[in-house]
Amino acid sequence: MPRVLLKVETAGPLTTVQDGGRPGYRRYGVPPSGPVDRLGFAATQARAGNGRGDPALEISHGGLRLSCVEGEVGFALGGAGFIGAVGSAKVNSGLLKAGMTLSITQNDEGNWAYLALGGQLQTRRWLGSAATHALAELGGGRVAAGQILEVITPDGQVTASSHNSAETPDKISEVRIILGPQERFFPDSAVNALFREPFAASARLDRMGMVLDGPALVPNSLDMLSEPAVRGGLQVNGTGQLTMLLADHQTTGGYPKIAVVIDPDIDRVAQLSPGSPIRFVSISAGQAVAIARKYHVENETNLATLRDGSSLAERLMSRNLVDGMVDGLTDTGLANLT
Repeated sequence: MPRVLLKVETAGPLTTVQDGGRPGYRRYGVPPSGPVDRLGFAATQARAGNGRGDPALEISHGGLRLSCVEGEVGFALGGAGFIGAVGSAKVNSGLLKAGMTLSITQNDEGNWAYLALGGQLQTRRWLGSAATHALAELGGGRVAAGQILEVITPDGQVTASSHNSAETPDKISEVRIILGPQERFFPDSAVNALFREPFAASARLDRMGMVLDGPALVPNSLDMLSEPAVRGGLQVNGTGQLTMLLADHQTTGGYPKIAVVIDPDIDRVAQLSPGSPIRFVSISAGQAVAIARKYHVENETNLATLRDGSSLAERLMSRNLVDGMVDGLTDTGLANLT
C-alpha cells in the first residue's frame, strides 16, 4: 500500500490525534475523549472518504503547518474558524503532494478544526482507540513540531471529496438546558440568574471544558457526594464561575452541576468565539430526547450526502421526485392538492 510521510513544521499546543472516541469505559474513570466538535469531525472524515472511527487531527489555537516529504494524499479541512492554504491558494480539500506545504491558520470565528487525511493515519491506540486524552497523554497523543506523520493510502486512493467548502456551524445564542442534577446545592437566586442573566463564551477553554462568563452562581455548599459527570454539564466552582464540560471531562466528582446543556447544543457552544453572547433556556428531559433524535436523523442524512461525494442538488436531480411524491401521499394529501 502507498505510504505518505508528512512533517509537522508547527502545531498549536492543543493539536491532538482524535478518532470517534472511547465509549464504554466511564465506569473505570476513563472519559470517551474524541473530538470536541463531533459533527465537524464526522463531516470532515466523510469528505476525506474515511470512517468516523478513523483517526484525524484536531486543531485549535496556534494552527498547524505540515509539509509532505513523501507520497501524496487527499485531505479535507472542517470544523470552524480555520483557513487552509497550499502555497497562496486557500483550500478546504485537495491533494497534498511531496514538496507541498499545507498551512492551517485560525480565523476570527470558531475554536476547533479537523484535518482528515485520505487513508489510515498510523498512530498508537489505547483501549482500542486513537482518541487522545490530553492530560494523561493516552491514545494517539499530542502533535508537535518535528514529528513525522505516516499515512497509508489503501489501493492508491488519494483524492478527497469534490466539495471544496467546509461547513461552518450556525452561531448559537439560545442554549437549551435541563436543570440539575445538583441544582439543590444552589440558592433560588442563583437558579433564577442562570435563566435571567446573559452569559458569554470566553477564551478560557481546553479539551476538558469552556469557561462561560456571567454572573456568579455561588453554591450553598461544596460538601457533596461524588456523582457522575457528563459532557455538557454546567459545573460551578466555589466562586460561582460556570464551566461547560467537554470531551476530556472527569467522569465523577468535581464541583456541583447546576444544569446540563442538551447534546445538540454542546459542540456549537464550544465553537463560539470569546465574547459571543449566550442565554440559557430550560426544557424538559422529554423535549431534549425528541430534539436529539431529530438532530441525529438530520445529521446522518447530511453525512450520507458528503460520503456520496455529490451535492444535494446533484442527488435530487438523480431521483424520480414525482414518483416519490405520489407514493408518499395519503388520500387526504391527494384531496388537498385537488
